[in-house]
Amino acid sequence: MSEQQRERARDILAHARHVEVFTGAGMSADSGIATYRDAVTGVWENVDPAAMASIDAWARRPEEMFAWYLWRASLVNAAEPNAGHRAIAEWSRNGARRVTVTTQNIDNLHERAGSADVVHLHGSLFEFRCSICARPWRGGVDFPAEPVEAIAPPECPLCGNLVRPGVVWFGEALPQREWEEAQRRMEEADAVLIVGTSGVVHPAAGLPLTAHARGVPIVEVTPMRTELSTIASVVVEETAAKALPTLLV
Repeated sequence: MSEQQRERARDILAHARHVEVFTGAGMSADSGIATYRDAVTGVWENVDPAAMASIDAWARRPEEMFAWYLWRASLVNAAEPNAGHRAIAEWSRNGARRVTVTTQNIDNLHERAGSADVVHLHGSLFEFRCSICARPWRGGVDFPAEPVEAIAPPECPLCGNLVRPGVVWFGEALPQREWEEAQRRMEEADAVLIVGTSGVVHPAAGLPLTAHARGVPIVEVTPMRTELSTIASVVVEETAAKALPTLLV
């Protein structure tokens, strides 16, 4: 990464009035958050994570899946926002421009770092809803200190069906309100900052194409080039924690 390219990235972001930040799993890698397909030790070491991500699997073994997601939430709770999360949050508070965040991550690290305007395309580990009527669950849950094989999900007080994790599973549509808001931001922003996403998970990966079609400059931060690198005005080949504090100034 040349200093000339770094300066180009800084210039794009510094002169924007509205920057849309689009993040994926690499955003949280420096916080020690395992990607979805990384191995998990203990009682889950021989479990395929993909087998824990469909409504059909939920119908077959809800107690096992509920325990899996509560344990993942426990791991996220033990992690801390990294320097990249904090840089985005601090930059958004300086008032020089509007900074919005759309994330594919199901952790809460953007919010814990201080970002206030975050859209979660794939849901959150810390939200729950009825698996049938979709009523939000407000009763709270207990996150295990150690991994366990099964935890009985609570029952919806409205219809009596099981409460499920508020994440998007394979084959499910993205939440409509969040999707429409993410599209609107890509249509309004005058610069886009892509951080830590491979660009292969659709339909989310197609969002930056909306901005690109409008001729909006795009800065990508990634340790390795991705499917989205070809549309970027400049690619900063570093991790989020290393690059963002030097770019968002």
